[in-house]
Amino acid sequence: MKIEILTLFPEMFSPLFSGILGDAVEKGILEIHITNIRDYSLDKHKHVDDYPFGGGAGMVMAVEPIARAIEAVDPNHEYLRIFMSPRGKTFCQTDAEELSGVEKLLFLCGSYEGVDQRAIDMFIDREISIGDYVLTSGELAVQVVVNATSRYVEGVLGSMESLKEESFTSNLLEYPQYTRPQTFRGVSVPDVLVSGNHAEIDKWRRAQSLKITKEKRPDLLEKK
Repeated sequence: MKIEILTLFPEMFSPLFSGILGDAVEKGILEIHITNIRDYSLDKHKHVDDYPFGGGAGMVMAVEPIARAIEAVDPNHEYLRIFMSPRGKTFCQTDAEELSGVEKLLFLCGSYEGVDQRAIDMFIDREISIGDYVLTSGELAVQVVVNATSRYVEGVLGSMESLKEESFTSNLLEYPQYTRPQTFRGVSVPDVLVSGNHAEIDKWRRAQSLKITKEKRPDLLEKK
């Protein structure tokens, strides 16, 4: 998978090059390129924003440097171009799985009071939100989507089996997990997990997933 990220703050993306994703980049499973939109400003001071027409608070990212940056990294529109926006469809696990099947993704990070609408209308394929709240810029939202999506790319995780039973798979939250020691400060691991009876373990885990989902996210059960 190839990922292009257009941003005003390249320094914010170091988390994508550490941990599990960092290993995937080193192995060549993921290619992540960060482009500074300021590099495509023709203004001698590298300005990329201006006052909004019609008045209002703050500044708006200008269309020209965004257009030049996108056309430089994706001249033939080979990438699925995504803009992180509160107006977009709320991102979920099924979206991550779907995007993982796209070979080339381009993300535009907005900042300040927003982006000139022409940049969105002319150059963006899809708008995505990570929730009903507003951030100071789109960089953190992009990292959330890239992280969640990359997990579905073969080779990124140690085992693809771990994707089958985690939260939101089949619209259920994940069951509780335990490891050694078997007893900690008087609290023991449920007996069924050390019984060796895999049929009963599966049954217990399923029941726990249903119980936790009912308590914490009953809306998921309605979908199911």
